[in-house]
Amino acid sequence: MAYSRAARSQLKNVTAREIINALRKDGWTEQVTRQATRSFRKTRNGESRYITIQYHSRKTYNVGFLQKLLIGCAKWSEDDLKRLKLIR
Repeated sequence: MAYSRAARSQLKNVTAREIINALRKDGWTEQVTRQATRSFRKTRNGESRYITIQYHSRKTYNVGFLQKLLIGCAKWSEDDLKRLKLIR
């Protein structure tokens, strides 16, 4: 599953700060944090998932990396991205 072309073009402008805020809104809890690395954990139905992000507040990421992170780890659909206000 991949995001549509419109969603991918909007994801190019999403910063690390916006992704971290969206993870928090979605119920992910922050684990041990170091200066440049943020780790998050979420448990649903007995399954724990972890995400680690290199944090630079204004940094944007490659769309391919974001798709792997958001689809593979967070399991977010385009509807989730809209709900969390990462895309319109």
